[in-house]
Amino acid sequence: MDSPPRLVATDLDGTLVRQDRAVSARTADVLAQITAEGTPVVLVTGRPVRWLAQVYDQLHAPLPAICANGAVVYDPDTDQVLRADPLAPDLLTEVARRLRAAVPDAVFAVEVDDGRRLRHDAGWPVRWDAADPTIRVFDSPDDLAALPAVKLLVRASERDPDAFLAIVSEALGDVAEATHSSYSGLAEISAAGVTKAAGLAWFCERHGIDPREVLAFGDMPNDVPMLTWAGRAVAVANAHPAVREIADDVTLSNDDDGVAAYLEKLFVSH
Repeated sequence: MDSPPRLVATDLDGTLVRQDRAVSARTADVLAQITAEGTPVVLVTGRPVRWLAQVYDQLHAPLPAICANGAVVYDPDTDQVLRADPLAPDLLTEVARRLRAAVPDAVFAVEVDDGRRLRHDAGWPVRWDAADPTIRVFDSPDDLAALPAVKLLVRASERDPDAFLAIVSEALGDVAEATHSSYSGLAEISAAGVTKAAGLAWFCERHGIDPREVLAFGDMPNDVPMLTWAGRAVAVANAHPAVREIADDVTLSNDDDGVAAYLEKLFVSH
């Protein structure tokens, strides 16, 4: 990238957001300065739409977001989903059938209503968001495929995430996309062809921005398609080895405001 980027894309958890779920004042200030000077910043995350408020509350202004690993493009100014590419009910049925055969102890959850609601098996571990009214248990096992889902989540006890993803990917073949962004046995499944790269490409094409003009930050395997697609890929220091391997550059960790530090140097130097 020989000139300043025309667009900055960044992952959230593990990249922009610190381990305590905070966005630092430094980071918020840098993003506000960049956008005020005319360079759009897009949040590209595995999070559902309903989890964006936690980040927006810490920024000077909400930023456009590509959620659910590329399945949802969201405009916070109008609270509208501009594009959604969910798993259809028949595909959810087939994916669940394959995974139950390959992983008998698997439990499932689905992000429905463009990621505004979560439905899950009774055995699904609901943790810090247990009181969230948008989350509830399936009324019956058939509820898993009752509605299109922008993401299917599957867990099976505590497993090595890379090894578990390999099992899931082998079971699915080419019928759906599987990735992970977790340090436990959690796989994230999207419709075939749906990745962070695909969602960001749709957004950039809409705004006349070439991939070579995009600077992207990430930390986990679900970021690899986006980082490979972008003109410059930057890994944070705490990134998964698969991300560091394909990155063009490495910045400080998320807890050390690596994204902000990199952007400060880049934009100040120009």
